[in-house]
Amino acid sequence: MTPVQQTQRPTPAELDAADPLASQRDAFYSPEAGQLISYLDGNSLGRPLKATAANLASFVHDAWGSRLIRGWDEQWMDEPIVVGDRIGQVALGAAAGQVTVGDSTSVMLYKLIRAAMDAQPSRDEIIIDRDNFPTDRFIIEGIAKERGASIKWIAANPASGVRAADLDGLLGERTAVVVLSHVAYRSGFLADAEAITSVVHKAGALMLWDLCHSVGCVPLELDAWGVDLAVGCTYKYLNGGPGSPAFAYINASHQDRLQQPIWGWMGAENPFAMTDSYRPAQGVRRFITGTPPILAMQPLKDMVELIASVGLDAIREKSIKLTEYAITLSEELLEPLGVQMVSPRDPAERGSHITVEHPLFADVTARLWEKGVIPDFRPPHGLRIGLSPLSTSYAEVEMGVAAIREALSELL
Repeated sequence: MTPVQQTQRPTPAELDAADPLASQRDAFYSPEAGQLISYLDGNSLGRPLKATAANLASFVHDAWGSRLIRGWDEQWMDEPIVVGDRIGQVALGAAAGQVTVGDSTSVMLYKLIRAAMDAQPSRDEIIIDRDNFPTDRFIIEGIAKERGASIKWIAANPASGVRAADLDGLLGERTAVVVLSHVAYRSGFLADAEAITSVVHKAGALMLWDLCHSVGCVPLELDAWGVDLAVGCTYKYLNGGPGSPAFAYINASHQDRLQQPIWGWMGAENPFAMTDSYRPAQGVRRFITGTPPILAMQPLKDMVELIASVGLDAIREKSIKLTEYAITLSEELLEPLGVQMVSPRDPAERGSHITVEHPLFADVTARLWEKGVIPDFRPPHGLRIGLSPLSTSYAEVEMGVAAIREALSELL
């Protein structure tokens, strides 16, 4: 690969040597030499922890293999809320009894948005931005169709993201719920959750945050911000593995009045009573539906404990430094080739990934994957550089951006 031209800035080796979190990289599994040069897609799927392999084997042998069905009585019935409480404590700024783990992100979004609509029959409008992730938009379109509701679309600039002022003229007495991503999946824009939540509440509506691209890399204070509802996946910065279950946050002040729409035996008042009709459980348990994926929860538990040991403030500091470094390299190596930066330059408005655009990036990404350099492509022209603070080195970022330059140069 073409070496990066050195400037007065520190070398990647010097940055890695000075990184107080550098030793944490040893906790993650890494392919053998030559199989992977640079992994820049941790915002899509985090690397597995080495401890997870041993812990899963132990779970299969002991909790599952030895205890068998007794495991439900001994631990698993409470696992969705026990794990949810720990995620809430470590990563969400949420007191106990407000988080449950179990369904996919899509199902969690459906349940909470429908519950928010059904609890406010006089309000028949949902607000969401047009550049939100497809799942969020599609779920809302489906709910609007089945409930006869209307959708109001925020036409915010994707690069600058949704701000409180963008809701002016949209919020009103018919607004039931506003759904936004805390970190935009395209640009990495970090929204001001506290300010936007406050504006939504002044209109009497509920606020739901999609935390998929912020949980585990950005400190969150859902209770302090007055957030009503939130959903997030666990396979990005919580490193739960492909298809690991999502979590839902339901503020304690709403739990008694919200009725989730997918009634199942695990969310019933007494699951083993086998009653003739459904009566919801008290508290956050009523938002569980079917038998939760206990095995799939185990890997994310390992990562949550690692985050707890390091601290989200330290993780956020490293995240900012990594994205700043990636932006600097992009300015030096990619912008002279016609590449455009579409992520916020202000670190206070940026999550843990940046996006650059060029019409040839679809072909560039395909070439890079063949060489063991793994960024992420998002149509029409976006290449995302996702940086997981605990598993990504500065050297990896530099090699990755240099490889992007080389592949693009070959196509120009």
